[in-house]
Amino acid sequence: MTREETAMELDDDETNEISQMTLGAYYRRAFPHSPYYKWLNYNAPAPTTEFTHREFSFTTNDGVYIRYQSFKDSSEFQRELVRLSPSKIDIGAIFTAAPKHAKSLQPGVFRPVAKELVFDIDMTDYDDMRTCCQGGAICPKCWKLMTIAMHVLDRALREDFGFNHLMWVYSGRRGVHCWVCDERARRLDDDARKAVAGYLNIVRGGAEKGKKVNLSQRYSHHPHIMRSVEIIEEYFEEVVLEGQEILLTRERWTKVLAALPDEELRKQLDTQWSKRPSKPSVEKWSEMVDIVEKRASKRGAKFALATFERDMMLQYAYPRIDENVSVHLNHLLKSPFCIHPKTGRVCTPIARGQFDTFDPFAVPTLAQVLKERGNEMAVDRAQDVLQGSQKVPLMADYVDVFEKFVASLPANSNGASNQSLDF
Repeated sequence: MTREETAMELDDDETNEISQMTLGAYYRRAFPHSPYYKWLNYNAPAPTTEFTHREFSFTTNDGVYIRYQSFKDSSEFQRELVRLSPSKIDIGAIFTAAPKHAKSLQPGVFRPVAKELVFDIDMTDYDDMRTCCQGGAICPKCWKLMTIAMHVLDRALREDFGFNHLMWVYSGRRGVHCWVCDERARRLDDDARKAVAGYLNIVRGGAEKGKKVNLSQRYSHHPHIMRSVEIIEEYFEEVVLEGQEILLTRERWTKVLAALPDEELRKQLDTQWSKRPSKPSVEKWSEMVDIVEKRASKRGAKFALATFERDMMLQYAYPRIDENVSVHLNHLLKSPFCIHPKTGRVCTPIARGQFDTFDPFAVPTLAQVLKERGNEMAVDRAQDVLQGSQKVPLMADYVDVFEKFVASLPANSNGASNQSLDF
């Protein structure tokens, strides 16, 4: 029996562990090497600087963090991935030279020149409004906040910026990532990335801040804001009012009323709800909106009253972006198809048409993938079938999504340009 076959023949206790052995088995037999290489080489027929000058970082299973890895081609990448069997893969920028030579280069010579425009949305950034879960935990109720986030950002990036090649990826635990792969997006410098992220990030302030959405009158009617509100309206009652019950208890409704710019109305609603605290959030929200609208219709009323309902909808359901991930060329982001070390789940792509149906709890774990792949190999050997790197049925749908996305990317035949586009 070969070393490869032995690595795949793991008992149940071993496959339930995330170890160098189980990760090596995964990278050898289940990782989608071919489409992965085509993605980062942008469908060029031969290796280009898009791939050879790309930084990869590996975190080994014993916690060693290895930066500035680079590879001359797909074969070398695959060999090192199997040899090191990292518990995490991060993807970085394309540099002026191969990152593995960084230490031997003169200062200023080695610099990042391109990388996908990326966005990271983490459920922990919603902890100030989530009532079902906190921290790293998620459930079907709060996952719908990720559904809203994907709809809002996907349309904004396509309709407001003209990007076409967006890949959404489940982080493996509690969030989603977006990779904008258009060449124009890959060439943006830090200032341009900061401008895009700033445009998209409208929820600002920590848990202690009552009102986190403060839009000027001119920006209030911006197409992006109006479109985002339209998307959120479709989900708000189910996801926020029913799912999170943000007005069910006095502790919860006090957070909402803290953003209301009228002390008299705050006291009125607090007194009214205290008499019937168990009234559902949907009813309380309706009462609040009616009272606020009546006050806002009076002459001389504050502008913030007129937009209070809209601002609260945005505050509770608009995507919460980690700007630090988006604004720097040399910021790394976790790779698709690596294994999340906490959950053991595969970081899988999400098709644009699957935002509403994607189920993070159905995503296979490393243990499930290895068990299925091991069963397949046993059948292949019994039938004297040639064993190769084939799709694992549990991962087939996710790999299909990935392959279709990669096939849609324009072929790059010239390698990476070192020019930065004006924004």
